[in-house]
Amino acid sequence: MTTGIDMGSGRDGAPALLDLAELLATRLLVQGNSGSGKSHLLRRLLEQSAPLVQQAVIDPEGDFVSLAEQFGHVVVDAACGDAELQRIALRVRQHRVSVVLNLESLDADEQLRATAAFLGGLFDVDRSMWFPMLVVVDEAQLFAPVMAGEASDEARRLSLGAMTNLMCRGRKRGLAGVIATQRLAKLAKNVAAEASNFLMGRTFLDIDMARAADLLGMDRRQAEMFRDLERGQFVALGPALSKRPLPLRIGAVSSVDRGGAPGLMPLPEQAPEDASKLIFEAGANEPSPSPWPPRPAAARPRPPANDVFRQIESYRPTPAPEPEPEIPMDPAEREAIMTEILRELMADPETRTRQVAVLYQDFTVRCRMRRIGQASLSLDEFRRRLAVARAGASADITGSERWQAALAAAASLPEDLHSLFLFIVRSAIEQTPCPSDAELAAVYGSHSPSRARRLIGYIEERGLLVCHVDFRGQRTLALPTLGLETAPGLALPRTTAGMPRGARG
Repeated sequence: MTTGIDMGSGRDGAPALLDLAELLATRLLVQGNSGSGKSHLLRRLLEQSAPLVQQAVIDPEGDFVSLAEQFGHVVVDAACGDAELQRIALRVRQHRVSVVLNLESLDADEQLRATAAFLGGLFDVDRSMWFPMLVVVDEAQLFAPVMAGEASDEARRLSLGAMTNLMCRGRKRGLAGVIATQRLAKLAKNVAAEASNFLMGRTFLDIDMARAADLLGMDRRQAEMFRDLERGQFVALGPALSKRPLPLRIGAVSSVDRGGAPGLMPLPEQAPEDASKLIFEAGANEPSPSPWPPRPAAARPRPPANDVFRQIESYRPTPAPEPEPEIPMDPAEREAIMTEILRELMADPETRTRQVAVLYQDFTVRCRMRRIGQASLSLDEFRRRLAVARAGASADITGSERWQAALAAAASLPEDLHSLFLFIVRSAIEQTPCPSDAELAAVYGSHSPSRARRLIGYIEERGLLVCHVDFRGQRTLALPTLGLETAPGLALPRTTAGMPRGARG
């Protein structure tokens, strides 16, 4: 089961699904000339994922403020000032509120500074607030330009640094960047290079077509196809979309698009002489002309920051429309379904490297899809169950008294070591050979055997583990507080560099 959201239709009319859980870990880059349908694509993505994940939209033209009416997004006027924006961003992450940062009232320099302040506030929060969030940036070439423009160098530097943090370091903090640009050549390369998913729309310049073809792994002779794409047609590639270039057409949206181009309208019918009078003669109620050159507009009054804070604190997310309603079931059946969902998560080889907050988001989505409720487990309870699931213990083992004693002993360790400790306990109860450093590293979520050895040494220093290597070089891990011991494992390398203190005999 995947957390797929429907983006439209793909080849042969099949649904084009985007794996939301994968997107949170791999980021997305959208490219297309003006009029290719980028904003429509972003709106479709936001609408389909709004009930499933928290969202923040950086909106330079005010096109996405209509999301507030239908999906409950809070519109933040960026004119409130940089310090207020940082505080608002902190509370956005704390209360898990979906927001639209409206920048349309600011000039180019102020837009860059406001974006840098807001993204910095989302980025610099305590680890306890690292919940999954989609951060959608429209017209990303404005905020991460490849060269200086009309804005000051300082504002450009601040904005570029914030965008680089979002795309390069945001994943560990739960921030999944979704950036859209008119031209890849205008976007800073260190920002674009961090995306693993791509949606390429219509473009005409040779340099942009060549770069799009390179990113999609296509032959340069195939780059001409990007000229023939219609509005709303894109070519998709990436782990969250398709392993091969996939043409797709974006589906319809339900919210109002303020940024749509005006349609054709017939001209009023009038005689040429009447048209001349309209141009050269003043009308009855015609306002007086403004002086030339125009005077700078008066600064808009900044909204009180307390009003924005109050709106965020009183925010209630829009409930997911599907599935409805929750199916009544007995606790044993509900427990069995949650166990099955955890088993499905563990079957994914990339699960061990994902953050607990991302896995919890995936778990809650799967629970809603199985119609057993949105809050089946709290985050703390999910962490405990995830540690048991990563240890791979059977139902007979988890129901034993020794296992309950192991859970009590694990409580004295940091949370990220629970699964590693319980995996060793399981091996000792089953009397299987002592796990290798590579196996322990995989359970912990690392590829470094040396890191696994350091973690064993840390647990040993806490008095919960004793590591012994016999004369044949076979390691045994003993658990003195539980009266358990693993069977001897494979012979270790002769070098003792990096081994735990107790493993050197």
